[in-house]
Amino acid sequence: MPDFIDDATFGSYFEEFAHVAWRLETRRGYASDRAGERYQLFLAGRLPLDTTRPWCVNVRKQTEQGKRFERVRLVDDPPTEEQRFLFAGAASNNAAGEDIRNMWRADAERVGLPAEDFWLFDSRFALRMHFDSADGYLGAELIDDPAQVLRYCWIRDAAWHHALPREEFGRLLTT
Repeated sequence: MPDFIDDATFGSYFEEFAHVAWRLETRRGYASDRAGERYQLFLAGRLPLDTTRPWCVNVRKQTEQGKRFERVRLVDDPPTEEQRFLFAGAASNNAAGEDIRNMWRADAERVGLPAEDFWLFDSRFALRMHFDSADGYLGAELIDDPAQVLRYCWIRDAAWHHALPREEFGRLLTT
């Protein structure tokens, strides 16, 4: 079992990074999303644009200082209901200053991207996210070994190169 960092330490990384916080999301859904009020609003067709959530407030605060939040989400074809929720919810994150892009899972597999969720901070260290078989979050493992961090940098570069901005990807989604 990996050695997980505590939640307070996890949260501090999103304020203390110097340049770029970058995320790869590979799961088909997340238990925490399904349990949340925003997911229920999405299912009812009433998900509002909301940049007042704490995440969006911090994104805006950090991006105003010249820092970047970037993320690539893998999407199945057809997308799962949870992936559709994440796509819809990304409008709020994008409005706050986060650049969320999407990539078809089949394309990710073709270029050899692993099925790992992680955050990469300033190309210096990563937080590898661990989940159980029901998509429940177990914890984050700090990765600071230079060879492993370099691997995550390669993954980031490959994913970013093949991912599409939200608006462009949205035109490809079928209903």
